[in-house]
Amino acid sequence: MSLFWRIFACNAVVLAAATALLLWAPVTVSVPVVLTEAVVLVSGLAVMLVANAALLRLGLAPLQRLTRLMTTVDLLRPGARLPASGGGGIAELIVTFNAMLERLEQERATSSARVLLAQEDERRRVAQELHDEVGQSMTAVLLGLKRAADAAPAPLREELHEVREITRGSLDEVRRLVRRLRPGVLDDLGLVSALTSLTRDFATHTGLPVTCRFDAGLPALDPETELVLYRVAQESLTNAARHSGAERVTVALAHTGDRVVLAVTDDGSGIGVPCEGAGIRGMRERALLIGADLDILPAPPAGTRVRLTAPAFAK
Repeated sequence: MSLFWRIFACNAVVLAAATALLLWAPVTVSVPVVLTEAVVLVSGLAVMLVANAALLRLGLAPLQRLTRLMTTVDLLRPGARLPASGGGGIAELIVTFNAMLERLEQERATSSARVLLAQEDERRRVAQELHDEVGQSMTAVLLGLKRAADAAPAPLREELHEVREITRGSLDEVRRLVRRLRPGVLDDLGLVSALTSLTRDFATHTGLPVTCRFDAGLPALDPETELVLYRVAQESLTNAARHSGAERVTVALAHTGDRVVLAVTDDGSGIGVPCEGAGIRGMRERALLIGADLDILPAPPAGTRVRLTAPAFAK
């Protein structure tokens, strides 16, 4: 039965019941209207309105649930569906909306995968150019400064040494940027070594102590999963340093069944409802790329925990 006929039937039932009461009830209407007759008529109208409202609310409840889902659905949190309840056109509308949502989630996941893979390719290219072009040029400058300092008189030699140290610091910063853009240790030595190197560099650069807790016997993961885990850890550490005011951070990697769980916990100011900025949305998109679940939770007594639960696909 379509929505139109369902509403029509509800109203018809109420009106038919009212007509039956008027036909068989000993009710008359005088002119002018007697007070008792007016009370009976007003009471009957109130009963009709209440019954009609109850029937309509019951019939339109699936539409209200669909409206709430439409206003809260987030393609970065897939899986929200409604049961195809209700009669006629309502159930068909819900089924159509669920199918549309499924298609949108698949298209969003596919497009996000293409964007993230293109982003990683661009990072790899930029890192390679920084390493090959800028890094080698600065290394040549350092060697030239050393030769010039060795041959220069004493007053000038001191200035050349200062310039050489500034250049060396710039070269170290370029190398750090290269590691952030494309962690070569991830390809060469695996995820645990890459996370250890990441946390060590982070602690050195920010002065924020980091504790690592990695389970023994972690399974070998495919490169895509390792890269997502690494990037989520990287972004979580960056957020902890920038926004939380934390004094300590813990990075944990555990293996439970067929899942690998990465947890980055800080003891900072904590969060109420996380602000979905570009960083968090980027982590959610990366989680979708490998079919993982990302949760951002309070970490009692204070602080924030970012937890990524990923399938342990073997290499």
